[in-house]
Amino acid sequence: MPAEAPPGAALVVLNVRAQGGRAAALEPRLADMLRKHHPGVALQAVDGVKAARRAIGALPRGSRVVLVGGDGTVHQMLPALLEGGHTMGLVPAGSGDDTARALGLRGLDPLRALSRALTGEPRRIDIGWVSTEHEQRPFLSSLAAGFDAAVAQRALQGPRVLRGLPRYLLATLRELAALQQHMLVLGVDGRTVHEGPALFASTLATPTYGGGMPASPQAKLDDGQLDLLVAGRFGRPGVLAMLPRLLAGRHLGHPQVGLHRFSVMTLQAEADVPLAADGEAMTAARRVTVRVGRGLREWSLPAAVTERRVEIHWRGRLDRIDARIDHRSVLTSVAPIADGMPVPSILSPSPNSAESY
Repeated sequence: MPAEAPPGAALVVLNVRAQGGRAAALEPRLADMLRKHHPGVALQAVDGVKAARRAIGALPRGSRVVLVGGDGTVHQMLPALLEGGHTMGLVPAGSGDDTARALGLRGLDPLRALSRALTGEPRRIDIGWVSTEHEQRPFLSSLAAGFDAAVAQRALQGPRVLRGLPRYLLATLRELAALQQHMLVLGVDGRTVHEGPALFASTLATPTYGGGMPASPQAKLDDGQLDLLVAGRFGRPGVLAMLPRLLAGRHLGHPQVGLHRFSVMTLQAEADVPLAADGEAMTAARRVTVRVGRGLREWSLPAAVTERRVEIHWRGRLDRIDARIDHRSVLTSVAPIADGMPVPSILSPSPNSAESY
């Protein structure tokens, strides 16, 4: 087992493939800032999952690791961070950045984000765990099952000139041609909440997914629960009609849409269901269990947390969504056990990651 990290031990890991390779341009600015203001902190630009995990795995236990990337980068690095009990900081540089949105970081200047990631104080958040008949892994933002997982996988092959929500919307329109319903039995905390055809059944820890869609506006990263969003039977016209409501955060009033808060969720399907964790493709499965990792809630933030109201205008109407937002960078310290679930020592990187890892 690696020795405990000395105070201030830190590493910045830059995913040069994030944002379709555009994140690599940040390296000179980040290096210059570290040289001037944090000379003891190393910067490592990496071009793959294995190299990044090796760099993190070589650190003393309990080090501070700052990731420069997006949701895919965070997802792929979670196993190494969990194994090392490290504290994680985030500098948003991804295509979707739903984790960054939930933490108030979207659009923050990278140098400001880096500074705060290196000097912030710890705070806990939740981490989800998904288990299927094929694999087990942690996730931070979302676990999509069904149509939206198929859309996420299609978005991986989308045009690189599109990022975030536009890329996801294009993938949605393309996936409509292959629209499928899934026969599902869904349970939350021991009670059945859905039995029958469903378009999707997706778990969220963050208010948005798919590059900014407000799927579960009241979701919080630090309340010890996850949100299950269920869409029942929808045909192609229904999906097209629902999409604007989803973009406006007004879908929850639809009779075919349900939202359920839970600690443990089970999904049973008659046939394989597409899955995607934090936008990263998983092996399709018929049996899925999702639980919140209450033992993995050390996510660090500067002590001051500000609150603001987000307003969404849609067709002349005003919908208000209360959101607790902190415009600072994020750190997390994570432990290697979640409600008795073992940490996987190795997770195979998704071959078609949205950020190329």
